[in-house]
Amino acid sequence: MKIHIDMDMSPDEARTLMGLPDLKPLQEEMLAEMRKRMMAALGAHDPEAMLKAWMPMGAEAFEQFQRFLWEGARAAGGAKKPSPKA
Repeated sequence: MKIHIDMDMSPDEARTLMGLPDLKPLQEEMLAEMRKRMMAALGAHDPEAMLKAWMPMGAEAFEQFQRFLWEGARAAGGAKKPSPKA
């Protein structure tokens, strides 16, 4: 036996039905903080400050992500992992 139920509801109603928290206030607060930081960096016309506001971990995180992608590509291609630098 199969039962098919169609429910017509908004995302807010579905979230409430499933007992999930409403994160809209938190999202609005986070966006306001990001906007404030971006405007402060833009006001200073400092590219480094803008990057720090957008990527708090800086270029190190980007380089680490790049290494992760290269190692994954090497592993998929069957290449050996390079030895760590001393």
